[in-house]
This record gives sequence, C-alpha cells and structure tokens, in this order.
Amino acid sequence: MAHRPDLAPGSPAPGTPRIVILNDNAVADGGTAVLALKSARMLAARGYDVTFIAGDVGDDGALKAAGIRLIALGGRHLLDQSQRRAAQDGIYNRRLRDLIRAEITASDTPDTVYHLHGWAGVLSPSVFAALRDVASRTYIHAHDFFLACPNGVYFDFPRQMVCHRKPMSLSCLTTNCDKRAWHHKQWRNLRHAVLHRAFDTSLPWAGIVLISDAMAEGLTRAGLPSRLFRTVLNPAEPFGPTRIPAERNRKLAFIGRLEAGKGVELLCAASHIADLPLRVIGDGAMRAQLEATFPEVEFAGWRQPDEIGAMLGEARALVLPTLTPEPFGLVAAEASCSGLPVLMSSAMLLSVELVDKGLGIAADVASPATLARSLNEFMALPDTKVEEMSRRGFERRASIANTAEDWIDGLAATYRACLTG
Repeated sequence: MAHRPDLAPGSPAPGTPRIVILNDNAVADGGTAVLALKSARMLAARGYDVTFIAGDVGDDGALKAAGIRLIALGGRHLLDQSQRRAAQDGIYNRRLRDLIRAEITASDTPDTVYHLHGWAGVLSPSVFAALRDVASRTYIHAHDFFLACPNGVYFDFPRQMVCHRKPMSLSCLTTNCDKRAWHHKQWRNLRHAVLHRAFDTSLPWAGIVLISDAMAEGLTRAGLPSRLFRTVLNPAEPFGPTRIPAERNRKLAFIGRLEAGKGVELLCAASHIADLPLRVIGDGAMRAQLEATFPEVEFAGWRQPDEIGAMLGEARALVLPTLTPEPFGLVAAEASCSGLPVLMSSAMLLSVELVDKGLGIAADVASPATLARSLNEFMALPDTKVEEMSRRGFERRASIANTAEDWIDGLAATYRACLTG
C-alpha cells in the first residue's frame, strides 16, 4: 500500500504487515468486541490493510466505511441457539473452521498477521484448528481466562469464591463452579478438553497477548508456556477534558452491569452500613431488586460517556467491588485518568498495581461489613492525599492502561516482531 501524507502519525511504510482480526462478532456488544473493532479502525486509519473476520452476520456497514474488509461467517451466538445446537457448535464448529481455512488459503501472504480476540461465544475451539498452518503469524488475545479455565474466570459461582484449582485437574473436573448448573460445567470441561487439542502449544504460535502481567500466573497454572506471553496494556481515555476534583466530593460511584459477580449488592449494603451516599451507573437483571432494597441509593441507569463524566464530577472515588478475579477493569482505568481514585476489590488482579502506583486502595469484599470498613478507610484520607491520587491518575504520571495511540503502537510492534523474528 502506497504511503499517503494524510495518514496518522505512526503510519506504516509499504510492505508492512497485512492484519487479519478474528472475533466472535462485528458488533460492539462487550469489552472484547469493542477492543477488537477499535484496533481494526485505528490500524486502518494508519494505512494498514485490515480484514475483519466475524463469526456472526456482520455489522451495519461501519467497517466497510472505515476501509476494512469484513468477512461475516454467518454464525450465531451460543445463547441465541437451541440447547442442542449450542452444545454442539460451542464445542467445535466445523462449518466456521472450514470457512476460515478457505479464506486463509485464498488470501494468505507471507506478511499476513492473524490476531484472534473472542472465540468462546461463536467461533468455538475449532478456530484454533483453522489457524494451525499460520500459527507462527497468529496472536491470541487473552482478554479473559477462557484459554486456561473452563468457566473463564477462575471463580466458583455457587460458593462465591475465587478458585485456586489447577484447571482440568481432578478437583477442577469434579467441582460444580458454573453459574448455571452442573451439567453446564460438564459441557465446559468437554469444550476445554477439545480446546487443549486444537490449541496445541507445541506449535510455533506467535504469542498470547496479555492485558496485564498479573494474568501470567493464571495462564501458567493451566500449563500455557510463558514463552508465548506478550503484554500490551488495554487502552483507556478520560471521560472528559478536565480533572475531576475528587478531593472536594463525598459521594461514591459504581459503573457496571447490575448482576451477580459484580458485587453491586454488596456495595449497596456496605454504603448503607457506612452511611455514605452512592450513585450506581448501569443496568441489569438485579436493578429492580436493588432499588427496592436500597431506596437511599441513586440508580442512574446506563448513560453515555459524556453523561458519565458529568455524573462522576460529584464523586470522591469509583468503587469496583467485583468478586471475580477479573484481569482488567476498563471503567477503573477511565476513571483514574479522569482524576478519580479507585477503590478496587482485592480479588481483581489489577488491585496490587493500582495500590503500588498510588491510584487508589484495595477493598476487602469478603462481606458488607469488611467493605464498609474499606470505604470508611478511604473516606478518612485527608483531602490532600485524595487530590494527590487524583492528579497522579489524570496527569498519567502513573497509569494502569495505555493511551489509545500507545496501545496501537504496542500491537503494531508485536505484529512486526513475528515477521522479523
């Protein structure tokens, strides 16, 4: 592709990698899809030749308008199929495997790099079999722990506990940790066994992209080799152009889905115990129940990013009481670089880094009472200390995320590395 003077800084020279991004869907219905689509658009804007292979029926034309070739395989998400069909396709979708193989055969070049994002909802483990012949030029993005853990989150849902078992060990196989039912865990075990065969780590895969170094232990616990790990921090941008003056405020805020595992019920109870005002931004199945139980809490529903920025302007901190060991929290990074300190559940993998960088505190989510103590601990901090956390995050003197441009720089460097050795 010839160089154009109107391309963004960092644009590639002729002969740079052709990029094929693969993801379950072409619609931004979750964090993984948002990032896969964002990378495609930003790479195309820099002049890269980008193809997006989506397991679903495609988008509304947005990718084509951005100069991206879209291949929609016509699959359906497992939750949108009958139980029988979902059980079969979710373990190994031969039709999608063959379509991806055919596209690779028809279009592959020596400088083509493949980047797989989400696969567990539509594409299935068969996508790894489709990519075997181009393994040395294929990266797998670990947005979660589905490469390692059968239920993807290292969390025992029935017992509401972080799981420390070795994946696929006897203890793992015989423990019902699924959020739905025991038979669903058995299905997950079967799918994971198929994944192990399809994703053969003895092949020369280009690498596994981690969104934080804290993910490494969970992946190596499952037997994935650390030689494949390449860390590229997720991108995050502030909610607005000016710093949130957190030191002046007294209200706490939560952003996220109102569902089990996010800890929002726990937070509402803790704020009641601590007698602290709380604004909840988000929606979900638990909203009606929470509104009835905690009438003193303000439930704002889903809001647009500019509205969120305005609502956070009254907050002293964002609280993320997530019970599961999530590897990243986008809203935490967005809030921090907006100038808002973060009280992050100690179960979340980024909590140690957050504290080390002076951007917030780790919160004890063992019970409403322990979380209330963590809330009071933060609220008792001097305004000068809160302002220091706020300015450090806003000025990005310390950060748990990349800027968008730095993120694309990191991905582009990773792509080049597998071609140059």
